[in-house]
Amino acid sequence: MGNAPTGTNEWALILGGSSGFGLATAHKLSEHGVNVCVVHRDRRGAMSRIEPEFDRIRDRGVAFEAFNRDALDADSRDEILTALAGRLAPDGRIRLLLHSIAFGNLKLIGPEAPPDNRARESLARELGIEEARLAEVADEQFAEGVDGVLGITSPPQYAADLFLEDEDMVRTVYAMGTSLLTWTQDVRARGLFASDARVLGMTSEGNEVAWKGYAAVAAAKVALESVSRSIAVEMAHFGIRSNIVQAGVTDTPALRLIPGSDHLKAQARSRNPFGRLTTPQDVANVIYLLSLPESAWINGAVIRVDGGEHISGLSR
Repeated sequence: MGNAPTGTNEWALILGGSSGFGLATAHKLSEHGVNVCVVHRDRRGAMSRIEPEFDRIRDRGVAFEAFNRDALDADSRDEILTALAGRLAPDGRIRLLLHSIAFGNLKLIGPEAPPDNRARESLARELGIEEARLAEVADEQFAEGVDGVLGITSPPQYAADLFLEDEDMVRTVYAMGTSLLTWTQDVRARGLFASDARVLGMTSEGNEVAWKGYAAVAAAKVALESVSRSIAVEMAHFGIRSNIVQAGVTDTPALRLIPGSDHLKAQARSRNPFGRLTTPQDVANVIYLLSLPESAWINGAVIRVDGGEHISGLSR
């Protein structure tokens, strides 16, 4: 796959491929001669940004299909796979299925504790200035990329009266977690997987660390990892290897939806041994490696792609 010539009939099916990790992976694999099918859900106004990206993939001479449909809808999934099966016929196969769907609820589970501004109050008092003015300056500096003022900036703002409900949790766990199994089962049942296929999902450090507003997504990520392990064991005899990629904090459209994402990014930069965030390209490079024949004995794993961020005790 790594040296596949243009015209090969191996495909990557990417769920959530119009931005972030999915789009970066589509670019990476197409550079190596892999045909790409992207399933995404975007408004018409966003297509002016997305279509040039898709054109770059097409320009590499690979086959490319894009479906602007709801990947979580059963009828849409059936229609997409039926159309893709026709496109692959007679000998095309899906070598890689990447689940990169970012559709989750980011509500708190209950009211927040009162903010602790003692550090800012103490510093303002010692400097002889108004606390409000210090907060204003700190927020301005933080917005300009001065991560060191993180401890005295204004805290992220969350809705004070909208809390996570059962339906929010159910939808998020399916969208970002167990839908991986649904797609894998349907692709396999149609006989569309290659004899050495890879199923990959995306998780984050939120699978172990409790971030505010991340409860539903965290539950989905844990479910995703569990489902992947089951696929790794129960579908191995079909030639399917299933793994999860745990990316470091990455500045993607999905991350920016999280309240306090700027604070998460600042913390990650201060902790990461390389002093920077993970990029979608970093992650796409590893997904490419996992798609190669040489990675066939990696199965049922969670692979961190973060430059050492997860294990680092650095704080500056």
